[in-house]
Amino acid sequence: MNLCLSGLADCYARVAYPAALAEAAGLIRRERPDAVTLSEACSRDVARIARRTGYRFRFARVIYDGRPFPCIDPGGRGVFGDALLTSAAIVATDTRAFATQTSIEHRRWLCVTTRARVDVCTAHLDTRGGTELVGNDAQCPELEAVLAHRPAARAVIFGGDVNRRSSCAPAGFWTRTDAAARQSAGLQHIYGSGALRGPSAIVLPFAHSDHDALLVRARLAP
Repeated sequence: MNLCLSGLADCYARVAYPAALAEAAGLIRRERPDAVTLSEACSRDVARIARRTGYRFRFARVIYDGRPFPCIDPGGRGVFGDALLTSAAIVATDTRAFATQTSIEHRRWLCVTTRARVDVCTAHLDTRGGTELVGNDAQCPELEAVLAHRPAARAVIFGGDVNRRSSCAPAGFWTRTDAAARQSAGLQHIYGSGALRGPSAIVLPFAHSDHDALLVRARLAP
């Protein structure tokens, strides 16, 4: 899910805060995915969603114009960034900014290892407009390398807003996208390693964002 929660972006008019939090939590409770990735989130809002759904979470703050950005309208929602929620316990967390940055929003990736021996990762890449095009083209292969180098003994699943239609998945991974979405179609991707079999994707309407939600089901190989 891309939740557009900063209070700064044009898409925030659709959020109708706090309606977006209720909609996100409702989708999670209804579908019960093993993991959820959140782009354009706020730290305290993520904590609220986690409490409402019973998931564990990790949050990675994004540096904006040289400093962490406190979400606005209303304030008091923590800082801006990306997050992961998992039903399984989290045993390790890894996050880093991409080497190439072309805007005041410094993009980064976030990965967690769960007790279920599945690594879950997310990222929100630069757009493909103006000077950010160079950033997107550089961040995509860097993301590919990050996913390719996760330990082979664990399954790996990635979900995020990569702001492009071509895949950043490593060799041997499958790709599913929200190409069927009514909003911002094709920009959110999910990649899975070979240990995750038979992936099927559906797009879930999300009224309080400029992106619909993307859900993939796959089975873990024994």
